[in-house]
Amino acid sequence: MSAGTRGAQEEHPLTDKEFNLIRELVYRQAGIFLTPVKKALVTARLAPRLRALALDSFGAYYKHVVSKGNEAELVRMLDCICTNETHFFREPTHFDFLVQRAIPEWREQAAARLRPRRVRVWSAACSTGEEPYSLAMVLLSQFPPGSGWDVEVVATDLSTRALARAEEGLWSIDKAEEIPPEYRRSFMLKGVRSREGWMRAGPAIRSVVRFARLNLHAESYPGMGTFDAIFCRNVLIYFDAESKTGVLHRLLGHLEPRGYFFLGLSESLAGVSVAARCIHPAVYVSAPRGNPQG
Repeated sequence: MSAGTRGAQEEHPLTDKEFNLIRELVYRQAGIFLTPVKKALVTARLAPRLRALALDSFGAYYKHVVSKGNEAELVRMLDCICTNETHFFREPTHFDFLVQRAIPEWREQAAARLRPRRVRVWSAACSTGEEPYSLAMVLLSQFPPGSGWDVEVVATDLSTRALARAEEGLWSIDKAEEIPPEYRRSFMLKGVRSREGWMRAGPAIRSVVRFARLNLHAESYPGMGTFDAIFCRNVLIYFDAESKTGVLHRLLGHLEPRGYFFLGLSESLAGVSVAARCIHPAVYVSAPRGNPQG
């Protein structure tokens, strides 16, 4: 346990009753299942909100959050709870799959007039933006401006704090090592003078990425349309079986019939009844409704 966590617990001890109220609220609102071992994490992450609001207990904070007309604090609470850990080109086998299999198929289908010369990809839990910008780099390297192809990457997340960082598109230069050199040279800008030591997403990739707040636990995702590929990686581990099934049904409902659905490499659809089958490590396609496979 860190000193910060110990300090938060001593300043505002979180009782089991308060923890259960908060975990039930988080589950209702976001589908995130907090196990008992997350009690210390909840304490550490929400204690600053208690101090900011001059509240003397987590019970008082819970009442503040659920009080009528306090949607803004509910959003802040969920921001605090969410874990936003990601990297550029995380699990690179999936980006290789796009280049070696998906994109050639899309080109062939367009040549046969079976699809428009348009690609839409959804980063369904984009965190601070590394995944959607990585996708934009891959897609624009294959479908550059002037090629006749329209490229769009839609990036959504529950956390407004993470989305703000993603839209800013600014990272420590240390993150540059995560990006293959050919992509880094073509699409990223190295900071100078006051921005020395920083790296910014360049205008080409910024122009094709659209950010929006979206709660995957919502009953529907209006206005999203359909996608040629959906990335929902390392997210479902935070849901229980019921929430996971609902999220997967809704996401797959936005996948084009020939589209690809990507999970994290440590995840699978085993034990979940959805109409999808695995064709590559953590890559799925839609399956006939009567023949779902994990």
